[in-house]
Amino acid sequence: MAKFCSAFKLFAVDTEPLKEMIQQERIRALNKKEMKKGDYVLYWMQASQRTEYNHALEYAILKANELQQPVLVFFGITDHYPEANERHYAFMLEGLKEVEKSLKKRGIRMVILYQSPEIGAVRLAKRASLVIVDRGYLRIQRQWREDAAHRITCPLIQVESDVVVPVEEVSNKEEYAAATIRSKIHKKLGHFLVPLRQKDPVIDSLSSNVKSFNIEDIGQALLKLRIDRSVQKVDSFKGGRAEALRHLEVFLEGKLDRYPELRNDPTLDFLSHMSPYLHFGQISPLFIALKVKQTKSPGVEAFLEELIVRRELGMNYVFYNERYDSFDAISEWAKKSLRLHQRDKRPHLYSLEELEQARTHDPYWNAAQKEMVVWGKMHGYMRMYWGKKVLEWSKTPEEAFRNALYLNNKYELDGRDPNGFAGVAWCFGKHDRPWGERPIFGNVRYMNDKGLKRKFDADQYVKMMYPSQ
Repeated sequence: MAKFCSAFKLFAVDTEPLKEMIQQERIRALNKKEMKKGDYVLYWMQASQRTEYNHALEYAILKANELQQPVLVFFGITDHYPEANERHYAFMLEGLKEVEKSLKKRGIRMVILYQSPEIGAVRLAKRASLVIVDRGYLRIQRQWREDAAHRITCPLIQVESDVVVPVEEVSNKEEYAAATIRSKIHKKLGHFLVPLRQKDPVIDSLSSNVKSFNIEDIGQALLKLRIDRSVQKVDSFKGGRAEALRHLEVFLEGKLDRYPELRNDPTLDFLSHMSPYLHFGQISPLFIALKVKQTKSPGVEAFLEELIVRRELGMNYVFYNERYDSFDAISEWAKKSLRLHQRDKRPHLYSLEELEQARTHDPYWNAAQKEMVVWGKMHGYMRMYWGKKVLEWSKTPEEAFRNALYLNNKYELDGRDPNGFAGVAWCFGKHDRPWGERPIFGNVRYMNDKGLKRKFDADQYVKMMYPSQ
């Protein structure tokens, strides 16, 4: 840890509102259309589902004020987002309900359309002078923007707001590991790790008569959607920026100081719980980083390593590797090693159904699976152990990869995410180095229950997940 700690200290952030700005590197034109005389500036909100510390929203307001026009915010809801189910939709709608109210206070109308986002964006763009969109890195998110860029008849401008340092500014290729991307990110932090000032539009859009999908009653809104209902919403985490701020405040006041030493103990709660909120764009990573730095806590460097370096390594992975959701994306040395040991005898073999129902011989793995299914979020250290065991208990590494990704994406609130894809891939050697050769794993890092017991009271963790036993 010492290798990277000092790097964050080099960048003292002045939190006074002096040089708040939207860096040019965050802005990219997605088409070459000319601006037209429309009724409003449209902000197509999709990845950055918030009103605070949202560079795309602020850029839309800036442009609208220059044109003396109102800002209209659009969000599209599709039934068919890959691997999303009621758990994910409920969390998202809770956040969007809050966004709608927050925008109204700033004189901005939000229009939610129950149709695929790129279709809704093209529809509303017909009356827009220009369209601003935030950025997404996954395949479907990029496809939406590319499709809309061709069909929209005015400029479509993309503004990055969900990473601290834009991916292309860090590197022009897929990075091997955190060790290779860390210094590249650190070199850019002085420029990007700065506050963003909020402005209001000079002309409001509240009188807009565009019809919107009603989400005031989230339960009723959910019933109208034709979505996968196999996984129910959780009570453990509620969506929205208010809840994100509540978790963040608790973390900063009572957990950050001891985060470096206690974060890997799932019997203690020393995590920030920011990942679901970051996944849906309900809170800004830049905002979190600035708040963390203000504390001067001894845990600052360890947390920023996870929030910035490790998280943005995941963004780099899905952006530069088109096969990010496939075993093919694994490092060549790892694929070769795992396949050499594919015929090794497995001590246990479990079907996807047995894994999903937590019916294995391992009480620690079962507890981790239950935590994910019931709570919607598995402790990070257990997630590593969980993935390693799926690899060990599957007929082939390819089958293991598919099953791990399926379960992670189905039950985790932060599944279907660049860091979710990178996290599963890590269990198979991605972003890691070769280790000593052993059966089944070859040179891929191995984990066992003895390792759990050396770090924390593993039996207590099981009792927490199964209190009645």
